[in-house]
Amino acid sequence: MLLAIDIGNTNINIGVVDGSPIATVGESWRITTKTARTSDEYGLLLVQFLRSAGYGPHDVEDVIIASVVPQIMHSFRSSIIKFLEIDPMVVGPGIKSGLSIRLDDPKSLGADCLADCVGAYGVYGGPVLVADFGTATTFNYIDADKAIISGLISPGLQTSVSSLVSGTAQLPEVEITRPDSILAKGTKTAMQAGLYYNFLGGIERTVKQFRHEIGQDFKVIATGGLGSLFKNDTDVIDIYDPELIFKGMAIIYRLNA
Repeated sequence: MLLAIDIGNTNINIGVVDGSPIATVGESWRITTKTARTSDEYGLLLVQFLRSAGYGPHDVEDVIIASVVPQIMHSFRSSIIKFLEIDPMVVGPGIKSGLSIRLDDPKSLGADCLADCVGAYGVYGGPVLVADFGTATTFNYIDADKAIISGLISPGLQTSVSSLVSGTAQLPEVEITRPDSILAKGTKTAMQAGLYYNFLGGIERTVKQFRHEIGQDFKVIATGGLGSLFKNDTDVIDIYDPELIFKGMAIIYRLNA
């Protein structure tokens, strides 16, 4: 049993992955990313999650981590060594991915984006555009020759909400949700509709521009927690796969183990 851990800016996602050629994700858990947690705190959380699903620490054969938060890597890695007795594999520079990275600075590609790209190409083939809706919204394009040739980064929907609220005197925090109508009649619904439809329009325009400049057809695979909001409201997204990063990490693990 492989434990795949995605350490993001907002949440840490943990998934149990089996060893089939196309990885199947079983149990999964999510906790808030907090840099102040100790290795003992992270370790106890991991053990509790495993036991809630009927597993023990020794059922875990190996661990792979993709992290974009360097500040917590020492304590998190230490927790796995101490509680699971495993030195985890870490997605980063020098690791085999099966893809070539044709960007100006290949090392600048985030571990999460790399795992997303590996999962998208490995499961769905290419060419493919991967859209990850998280704290930041990223678009990465992989051509038919297994090369990541472009990456785009923009603020995520939650980041946009936080910026709007912190930069104004009277606008309240609002739930991120699909509005019933664009014909808003109150402050909260006006914010929800404005954020949603502006964001949706940005997705569609971004995909359109990729198609225009690439000049050929490709699949669009969406992932990330907020991707579920848009998957049924636009025809530019072909597939929404919330477990894409775990599948990519499983492929990376098999290439390097």
